[in-house]
Amino acid sequence: MTTANDIRGVVFKNGPAVLMARIVGPEGDAIAPSDVALLHYSVLEVDHCDHDTLVPVEGHDNVELDPDEMFRDELETGAPWTMDEMGYNFRHDLAIDEHDAFPTAGVDYQVRYEVVPVVGQRMVFRFLVTCI
Repeated sequence: MTTANDIRGVVFKNGPAVLMARIVGPEGDAIAPSDVALLHYSVLEVDHCDHDTLVPVEGHDNVELDPDEMFRDELETGAPWTMDEMGYNFRHDLAIDEHDAFPTAGVDYQVRYEVVPVVGQRMVFRFLVTCI
């Protein structure tokens, strides 16, 4: 069984975010674009008093993404990736052209991704970012 952990980070109020990760399937192999049938993301404001209460941010709720643009065929290393030498296969330059994704400083936001693979069960991965 895989371990579920939020990927932590910090963002500026009303700023953009570049979210990167190494996403693997149940067998431990890195997910490639061809493995993904559908990909959606949501930005949700976390209620500090009740972590089950998540408020969707306007313009960033259940947005479909192109897996070919988000996932890499091979793991990539080098700037801006600094986590390890293995690399990343997922990168989302979260756009704020039309709607701010992080409108309130001093709160946490969950950026949640849902992956529907070509074969197998749906996967979820999340970033938990603090807005300053």
